[in-house]
Amino acid sequence: MAGATGLVGQAVLAALLTDKNYATIHSVGRRPPAVQHPKLIHHTVDFGLLPALPAVDDVYIVLGTTISVAGSQQAFRSIDFDAVVAVALSAKESGATKLGVVSAMGANAKSGVFYNRVKGEMEEALAKVGFQVLVIARPSMLAGNRDALHQPSRLGEKLGLAAMSVLGSLIPANYKAIDAGKVSKALIHGVKSAPPGIHVLLSGAMQMA
Repeated sequence: MAGATGLVGQAVLAALLTDKNYATIHSVGRRPPAVQHPKLIHHTVDFGLLPALPAVDDVYIVLGTTISVAGSQQAFRSIDFDAVVAVALSAKESGATKLGVVSAMGANAKSGVFYNRVKGEMEEALAKVGFQVLVIARPSMLAGNRDALHQPSRLGEKLGLAAMSVLGSLIPANYKAIDAGKVSKALIHGVKSAPPGIHVLLSGAMQMA
């Protein structure tokens, strides 16, 4: 998996480490996860110069940032598009047949919003790689403690969560804040159980996970 140090990534990694269907978890990233486990093997990599990966069956990609954190649109794209696609291609070459990826609500390759457009272009690029199963999770704003993970806070999430606490049931299910653990659970279940094809998990559906 890639992105094991993020808010959703930590939840995905924790679930995979306790999943008896997986004997070994290979994580790739610029820094190792905080957790240590007998099943976990970390590979410190530069996503721009990604080496060959070990033989794997399933791949989970939970990479993502914001333009404000990345510093520019180009830097954002290098993570949310280039790195994601690079990991997917390398995993496919290493034998992976199933891919689960975290995208975002609003992902659309034709969107006038740069963030949504990059997410949509990433989804389209992954669809062309040729995995037997591709599961795309599109969560709304994420609920979770980024400060505890020593991650920069996201103003958009804070404002959105504050608004949701006031508006409550008036907000459609797909746009309500969602806990990272629910995204993790839905993504893993989808990769393990979905039939061949491309499957999109909208945020409202993942709320039920």
